[in-house]
Amino acid sequence: MYFDFVERARAAGVDVPIIPGVMPITNFGQIKRFTELCGATIPSHLACELEARQDDPDAVRDLGVAFATLQCSELLARGAPGIHFYVLNRAPVARSVLAALRAARPWARPLARV
Repeated sequence: MYFDFVERARAAGVDVPIIPGVMPITNFGQIKRFTELCGATIPSHLACELEARQDDPDAVRDLGVAFATLQCSELLARGAPGIHFYVLNRAPVARSVLAALRAARPWARPLARV
């Protein structure tokens, strides 16, 4: 969705950096309410995995951090100028994602296009 949005913005003449926002999922009930309130969607495969772990808060958080890390890796590898994290006062979550990104350095090696 981010890259489609950037493409449309560029076609409309917007030439400022567009920074994607990523909200790592840390709580099943919270993300369910959040998406219902604002109309956001979660990929169906991720929603199924979250539902399977909904009674294990640590597993939900770990999956959320892993998924956010993969999202950020793809965004940075494909040229996003940075990432804005929405962590809702959960700084350790952002530190976990950043540590994994620093180790992987996705911005240094673009993803292969399929």
